[in-house]
Amino acid sequence: MSIVEVQNLTKVYKTAFKGNLVTALDNFDLTVNEATIFGLLGKNGAGKTTFVKVLLGIIFPTQGSVKVLSRNPRDYTVRRKIGYLPENHKIPPFLTGESFLHYFGKMAGVDDPTLKKRIPELIDLVRLTRWEKKKIKTYSKGMMQRIGLAQALIHDPELLLLDEPTDGIDPVGRKEIRDILVDLKSKKKTIFINSHILSEVELITDRVAIIDKGKLLQEGRVEDLTRQGNDYLIKSDKNIISAVSTDIVNQFGIMSSPEGSIIKVNNDDELNRFIDLLRSNNVMIREIIHRKQTLEEIFINTVANSGGETK
Repeated sequence: MSIVEVQNLTKVYKTAFKGNLVTALDNFDLTVNEATIFGLLGKNGAGKTTFVKVLLGIIFPTQGSVKVLSRNPRDYTVRRKIGYLPENHKIPPFLTGESFLHYFGKMAGVDDPTLKKRIPELIDLVRLTRWEKKKIKTYSKGMMQRIGLAQALIHDPELLLLDEPTDGIDPVGRKEIRDILVDLKSKKKTIFINSHILSEVELITDRVAIIDKGKLLQEGRVEDLTRQGNDYLIKSDKNIISAVSTDIVNQFGIMSSPEGSIIKVNNDDELNRFIDLLRSNNVMIREIIHRKQTLEEIFINTVANSGGETK
């Protein structure tokens, strides 16, 4: 089942100063399926925040179709099924974690009997047991993000929109949030993440989309995207320059010394070819290292090839 369906989405703004037109989102399609963790990747100004605002029904698209939970995102019944954690969540420091959740639960229309049951469950889910009665001003950044995540879940939404959920958090805190998100996915929640911490996104997302200047550049499963840059390093026990033709030396990256050689090949066919070549010349293979591109490398290359610049 599709939770988010976007077709031909375009959003154009008119600047206040000169009235120039700026295209924030440029005619792209996107689908997010139920019970998945989806990552939207892009530089600052790429259009990520504008896209989230469209999903929240805060702004209208200039053209195109947007469906969230099969309905218009401005529909009140849809908004009640969305949980949102903004990047810079302003949490009242004088409230306790428990009172904060109760306050926002009432704002979300949750009745008292439900809140009485729901708040302890969420406190346990976000690993804040024994902290729920302490004031939020005593919380670490990671704890504040987790109580913010609990607030986004207080009304039991079907879709979670998270803007930079692990930004500024130490490695232990990031892992805690990752574990929570994976747990939520197992409970059939759909999670949509905006983030620039690509190593984190790679660990937990099922699919990602890369956007730049409002354009959708790539979208797919993380394992499929990172597989695009696979290569192998073959380490041998002797210098093989004399054992192969000049064309092969020129075609592949072969580094040789009296102690041995390192050959870089780009796919399985080339790997098998070189293994046969080395064996036929009685060259012992010491090691084969399988490398694949990281999501960060895919992102940088994709944006660079589109004419954008990464900083």
